[in-house]
Amino acid sequence: MFLKKTKLLNCGDRPQDIEPSIILLHYTGMESMQAAKDRLTDPEIEVSAHYLIDEDGSVDNLVPEDKRAWHAGIAYWDHETDINSHSIGIEIVNRGHEFGYHPFPLEQMQAVAQLCREIMKRHDIVHVLGHSDVAPERKQDPGELFDWEWLSAQGVGLWPDPTVDELEQAKKIARNEYEAGKLFIALGYNPMAAYVDIVTAFHRHYHPKTFLAEVEGIAREQSIARLLSLMRQNRGGI
Repeated sequence: MFLKKTKLLNCGDRPQDIEPSIILLHYTGMESMQAAKDRLTDPEIEVSAHYLIDEDGSVDNLVPEDKRAWHAGIAYWDHETDINSHSIGIEIVNRGHEFGYHPFPLEQMQAVAQLCREIMKRHDIVHVLGHSDVAPERKQDPGELFDWEWLSAQGVGLWPDPTVDELEQAKKIARNEYEAGKLFIALGYNPMAAYVDIVTAFHRHYHPKTFLAEVEGIAREQSIARLLSLMRQNRGGI
């Protein structure tokens, strides 16, 4: 992983005594790496991230980890609303849904995994999330083509692996939208977000085959089983 450092821009101090506990992954959603970098370092736009990872796997360190970058916007996870103060933001170069969304190259994914593991060694990271997880009503990134399952196999983030008991339990819960909704909120999703947006974000991250089958707004039995699996694993952290 080739790491470059860019002049410190677009950041502030973290509130006293707050250490990052979240790694938040984004895609750039712009037509080129340079366009994304220009935006992330433009003081008039006031948007930034700690790292920018190009498709060839090169990594640009835009903001020091001890500083608060401006990447999450209005967001929520597990009772926390100041996600910027509690997170390290990583922007991954990809044109996104607006300009031609495409799979992430292996070299880029390997750089994401290596960088995340290094961050996890330096900080007590509890969650590895996508922007759509913390802002399901307005964000799609890094999206359904981002290989979260592969990333989890590299030791970064959780991936659901339901037990037989969880599959059986899910059959009952899936019939009751209210009970299902409580589980999504217990995992960390925003209770003020629309149920359909939460389920869509969950499928983008943890059940992309269901998302791609265009049933993203429906919490079916397999999805609930995956949710139960994540809740069990989440007790032990990332």
